[in-house]
Amino acid sequence: MQKNIRNFSIIAHIDHGKSTLADRIIQECGSVSDREMSAQVMDTMDIEKERGITIKAQSVRLNYEKDGEHYILNLIDTPGHVDFSYEVSRSLASSEGALLIIDSTQGVEAQTIANVYIAMDNDLTLLPVVNKIDLPSADPDRVLEEVEEAIGLDCTENNLISAKTGLGVRDLIDSIVDRLPPPTGDETASTKALIYDSWFDNYLGALALVRVYDGSIKKGQMLRMMNTGFEHKVLDLMYPHPIKQEKTNELETGEIGIVVLGLKTTEAIAVGDTMTDAKNPAANVIDGFEPAKPFVFAGLYPIETDKFEDLREALEKLSLNDSSISFEPESSVALGSGFRTGFLGMLHMEVIKERLEREFNLELIATAPTVVYKVLKTDGSEIMIQNPYDLPKVNQIETIFEPYVKATILVPDEFLGNVIKLLNDKRGLQKKMDYIQKRVLLEYDIPMNEIVMDFYDKLKSITKGYASFDYEVTGFRPGNLKKLDVLVAGEPVDALSIIVPEEKAQSRGRVFVKQLKELIPRQLFEVAIQASIGSNIIARETVKSTGKNVTAKCYGGDITRKRKLLEKQKAGKKRMKAIGKVNVPQEAFMAVLKLD
Repeated sequence: MQKNIRNFSIIAHIDHGKSTLADRIIQECGSVSDREMSAQVMDTMDIEKERGITIKAQSVRLNYEKDGEHYILNLIDTPGHVDFSYEVSRSLASSEGALLIIDSTQGVEAQTIANVYIAMDNDLTLLPVVNKIDLPSADPDRVLEEVEEAIGLDCTENNLISAKTGLGVRDLIDSIVDRLPPPTGDETASTKALIYDSWFDNYLGALALVRVYDGSIKKGQMLRMMNTGFEHKVLDLMYPHPIKQEKTNELETGEIGIVVLGLKTTEAIAVGDTMTDAKNPAANVIDGFEPAKPFVFAGLYPIETDKFEDLREALEKLSLNDSSISFEPESSVALGSGFRTGFLGMLHMEVIKERLEREFNLELIATAPTVVYKVLKTDGSEIMIQNPYDLPKVNQIETIFEPYVKATILVPDEFLGNVIKLLNDKRGLQKKMDYIQKRVLLEYDIPMNEIVMDFYDKLKSITKGYASFDYEVTGFRPGNLKKLDVLVAGEPVDALSIIVPEEKAQSRGRVFVKQLKELIPRQLFEVAIQASIGSNIIARETVKSTGKNVTAKCYGGDITRKRKLLEKQKAGKKRMKAIGKVNVPQEAFMAVLKLD
């Protein structure tokens, strides 16, 4: 019965205890035995356990008894890092309520505020939960005051817990049952279900994780995807569980479950699409959530050039499990054939590169990440540029537009001066500054190109790790930008091209060639490293040649003999310089990240 179902997500900033609380709730409901239990049981990937972060949102169906009544709790554990906020939005789209976890020692952070706004957009009931109250420095009253002040959320009814020890978790589950609303779908209507995740299983094929809004889904039923028009028979139905998935013959209104369609790809079951009955379809689709849009692009190239097809296959398989990746083939003079790959942020890029290397035994070179630029050409046409090397010639460009983000930063007031200086250096425009007790909430508009490099590391460094940061993309604005090219031994290295603001071009060019001078190995001939904007060389460094003492065998004697040998060496080096090739090492491509 719908009145006994509770669909809820756990949302919080990084490291505030979402996955640990999910563990305690699962144990309290008796869904996993003590023998099967492990820390962060919902985090199924090795990389998640090693890094201690959640990358993919995970669901579990739990049974709970209260006052003699049986309840079904559908719990969704979400990631906390800003790069994976699309996982949070898709989880909240399929819930009626959310647990807002706040660390009792750290208080409200940037991602806490961002997730609350997503939850409010979805009209969810929020339950404030203060975690880690077992720590000596815990101050729950201050934290609840902060929540009311920063977010405007009424915290008169709240739960104080310790997810680590299990203190207060039983009372929290009772609060979930009492205070979060049940689903309110029409059980007699035609089938209508939202696909909020999909992945690929080697044995079962493509799987769709769905929330049923109206009607029900039965085994053997013909379903239609309302956006793609694709139709397929339901082969199997299961309830989600991190260890042992339980099969069922029907998913009823308000329930969450896995639909097995036996497909070889996940293309037909797009996340955000609506499933309905093929014979008696629903009238309109469910308003889903925004599909994930890649914001950061980088080239991925195999170190061994004959592994190009292996890389293609690996990216295709990985995209079945992570629909937010986009990729298309590209070739580079310096690196050979590879793929221009789109990511949601820098951490996402790191995770994908690591998964490709681990799961598919590939050795990869990643070029420096760039963002998407919009270029208005002199003929009136508009093009989108992912790779700086593809920028049209200067005389064909009317305006270059760059993406901007709204950055939210929470920082202790003692570090405010350092943070404002950093934001000004990054071409940020201040929009808001509010004081919340001893901390400051800043809102800035910043070009995205300035934050994809090393912004987060610098922010953590100048605030001793106390600042928290969140961003959302707001759109394109015109910028005074130029393409900076790098020439090694007179040859442009396409993978090292970057787009920079005109006022920073000279300084970045100088720093870049100085760094490359240290990274490019010495050859038997001199190597010139130059930075150029169009045809103008703005910086140059020279890698000296390795010397060989050709006169070592001449013991005294006629000086003309030595001169002849030195002249011969000089001519040889000149010829070598004309035909010589210089290998640019992987470190050189990553040097772009440290240009400041």
